Amino acid sequence: MTKELDDQHKSLEKAKKELVAAATRATKALDRERKKLTREVKAAANRSKKAREQLAKKSERLAKTTSAKVKRELRSQIRKLEKLKDSAAAEAKESREQLKLVRADLSSARTHLRRALHVDKAMAAINKQIDKLTGKKTKKKPAAKKVAKKKVAKKKVAKKKVTKKKASKKKVAKKRTTRKTASKKRVSKKR
Repeated sequence: MTKELDDQHKSLEKAKKELVAAATRATKALDRERKKLTREVKAAANRSKKAREQLAKKSERLAKTTSAKVKRELRSQIRKLEKLKDSAAAEAKESREQLKLVRADLSSARTHLRRALHVDKAMAAINKQIDKLTGKKTKKKPAAKKVAKKKVAKKKVAKKKVTKKKASKKKVAKKRTTRKTASKKRVSKKR
């Protein structure tokens, strides 16, 4: 009888682990899909925006142009840009619809994951109560040692007194005199 109970308990534990793992996998996969679709929507919107801007420039240029040949070329380019803009808008719309579905699935998967984690915690609590009743001691993990942080002594920085430099005034005066003498020498050379 106890062997059957042990087997059922093991199968229950295995099923619990598989449930948590499957819910986690599904959540991560759907989250990746959501991010991918979001990027696709943004890319399609950007393509549509660029096509719209180019279309406006070409239309403006068409209005200003007088040459028949250039007008034909611009009209064909405008048609291509309109098709490009329409296809980008359609692609963005389709991606948005897929994104809505993925978001709904992701919400559901997150709910399942939350429930699976609650089941996991509930199972742990039940196992703990069973161990208390049967007298089995559960293996506790040793508590992590607390590491004392060393206090860093703050150094007091003494402010240096700023003194006025008299030498700088002398240098300026010296420079002026050298300029004067140089200019006097030039004047004397010219004479």
